[in-house]
Amino acid sequence: MRDFLLLLLRDARTAVAGWSRARRAAACAVALLFVLLTWRLEAPDLSTLRNWAEHTAAWFPLLFWALYVGITQFPVPRTLLTLSSGVLFGPWWGVVLALSATTASAVLSLAIVRGALGEWMAPRLRHPGVARISARLEQRGWLAVGSLRLIAGIPFSLLNYAAALSPVRLLPFAAATAAGSAPGTIAVVALGDSLAFGLDARMLTAMLLLAALGVAGLVLDRRLPVKPLP
Repeated sequence: MRDFLLLLLRDARTAVAGWSRARRAAACAVALLFVLLTWRLEAPDLSTLRNWAEHTAAWFPLLFWALYVGITQFPVPRTLLTLSSGVLFGPWWGVVLALSATTASAVLSLAIVRGALGEWMAPRLRHPGVARISARLEQRGWLAVGSLRLIAGIPFSLLNYAAALSPVRLLPFAAATAAGSAPGTIAVVALGDSLAFGLDARMLTAMLLLAALGVAGLVLDRRLPVKPLP
């Protein structure tokens, strides 16, 4: 793995050296903007969302959905948005909005990162240091992604970026994201809907069980055989 990372750094330096000044300046500006937005961006609080709901009326669900997708393109926790969806829209519509926005956000992140770096990254995924991991993601990416989505401690956006630089296919990735994110999303939306009644210990137990299920999926994924890439 160390050799692979050194290869990436060397190849990236060579590629950037061949760019024009304008392209390098644009890349630096985009990277700086991403860092600044990540540093400054945060999900709006519940009172702000309620105020927007009053001013946008029937358009607010669409605005909230777009806001959810946009904010979660960055390494920003989505828990507050998911919780707010339960408070603002109730358990049923809250789940529909939060889960569909989660899946759309993941697909959009994968498409953006893969569109920007995928062509450059693809031949490097056959390096011996990562070839086995690449084969696993290409053949059973849905299981690995779905299992990781079940573990609350795995950052949502970072997993999207990592998957984008792997051979995992788009449709299995989207399906695994929806399935793996569903239990946690439903639990948080339900928590938002029942905030007035305090934290339910059963909810915490359910989250621990989901994390255990995610670990079990990773263990299963590790034990199943993987065919080598041609």
